[in-house]
Amino acid sequence: MSTIGPQAVLAAESGEVDPIQLFLPPMYDLFWSAVVLIIIAVVFYKMVLPKFQAVLDERTAKIEGGLAKAESAQAEAAAALAEYHQQLQEARTEAAKIREDARAEGTAIVADQKVKAGEEAARIVETAHRQIEAERQQASVSLRNDVGTLATQLASKIVGESLEDSARQSRVVDRFLDELEAAGAGAASAAAHGKEG
Repeated sequence: MSTIGPQAVLAAESGEVDPIQLFLPPMYDLFWSAVVLIIIAVVFYKMVLPKFQAVLDERTAKIEGGLAKAESAQAEAAAALAEYHQQLQEARTEAAKIREDARAEGTAIVADQKVKAGEEAARIVETAHRQIEAERQQASVSLRNDVGTLATQLASKIVGESLEDSARQSRVVDRFLDELEAAGAGAASAAAHGKEG
């Protein structure tokens, strides 16, 4: 670039040179500046720009690869989340089924235990009835024997003859007990009539 010298300023003041011409460089400066600019542009285009473009392409590839990885990871996470929700729903369904099965099984066990307890109670009551009947019969036989022996001894003393004959003793005891039972039944009947009146 050229500098404006004092002569050019004096020439412009005197009117010999156009003042705009003072700001425009001479033509040869423009030509050589253009040549240098074209050389620099060609060197930049041939050497610097391809390296710069390669760096940009590499970064673009890395970014695209990172985006693809991120999308892949996001898809995997979404699939894992969906699978997790499905497994959670299956687990809840299975837990509900297990609860229902356990409840049904518990109800069946309770019902079965009630039936068994009822059967056991009925068996115990039946056994108790049989035992009571056996003890009553045993007491009746024992009482009959004891009463028969006492009645025979008493009758022997009253009659004055021996009643040691077992057939006779048995008849006397049976007749005596029948009379006692009839007397007891009559007293019970009289008591019942007395309550009614």
